[in-house]
Amino acid sequence: MEVLIVIDSWKGSLSSREANEAARYGVLDAIPDAMVRCQSVSDGGEGFLEAVEETGEYESVSVEVADPLMRPVRARFLMRGHQAVIEMAQANGLGLLSPEERDPLRASSYGTGQLIAEAIRRGATDILVGLGGSATSDCGKGALQALGPLRPHSLTLATDVANPLLGPCGAAAVFARQKAAPELSSAAVHGMIDELEARAAAFVRHNASLHGNDRSAEPGAGAAGGLGYAFMQYFDARRISGADFILRNIAPGKATLLITGEGCADAQTLMGKLPYAILQRAKVWRLPVILLAGQVRDRSALLEAGFAQVLPVNPPDSPLEECLRPDIAADRIRQTVARALRTFRRPT
Repeated sequence: MEVLIVIDSWKGSLSSREANEAARYGVLDAIPDAMVRCQSVSDGGEGFLEAVEETGEYESVSVEVADPLMRPVRARFLMRGHQAVIEMAQANGLGLLSPEERDPLRASSYGTGQLIAEAIRRGATDILVGLGGSATSDCGKGALQALGPLRPHSLTLATDVANPLLGPCGAAAVFARQKAAPELSSAAVHGMIDELEARAAAFVRHNASLHGNDRSAEPGAGAAGGLGYAFMQYFDARRISGADFILRNIAPGKATLLITGEGCADAQTLMGKLPYAILQRAKVWRLPVILLAGQVRDRSALLEAGFAQVLPVNPPDSPLEECLRPDIAADRIRQTVARALRTFRRPT
């Protein structure tokens, strides 16, 4: 039996590579003679740099930048000639904060601007930025401040988030809750979302008056807490699918089963997130797909979409702090995969 493992990062816990490795051990626990291939993936968020780096075509550059709370942190980007690849989660990702530190009203994207500025200073003219997994909802103001007068010649955004900046499908309404401290009350969350929406709307009005146009309604403007909007508005950035960019070189080989996953699987998974993009390819390859997730909601919708199995790895009511521990997350992925493969039968 040959198994292809293509799992997205477990946000705030495991990288794509680490999650894949945990699942690989689970496969071998159940089927010791199985052939297992792993591919790091990302739709633009955490793990984007690792997935690109596996091609072996880029040089890694490490610099000190500001984290979401403006503390110093080491972050990397990749260079190949005049092309740079940047993962904003390296500087301003949710995984850089403890649960109690999460606060999208304070978090800044300044560090991402620093990464881009350093790439420009090193001669990059073509810059690809992976957007996702952000701790920020500042509409990219911090990144713009860090860049100052520096302007990228060509800026491309790799993200599968198609949300606009404002409104019920916008950055604050859809994504801000997951960036807040878990102990925040429902009333406080609603107040936070209203404040972020008001700040974003004011920024849009200012820029529309300044530039004579408004990019806030474009797909992807709401990515990474509005960082997509800032780069579209100020640098005429174009958006591409992060998943397609990473998955373009993945082939099924002789695999008879594909395992994918993400930290939380729900109806949003079917709105173009990476496991869904993988599922669409697997359908063409006629490969059954097992979906793993730390938390599962809307399970029936996920099964109807075509996943052969949808498996939560965490017991019900597990504390968030426990679920986010890398050692616990990896062990639960391994155990869940082993149990699933001991009883798995390929659909006919």
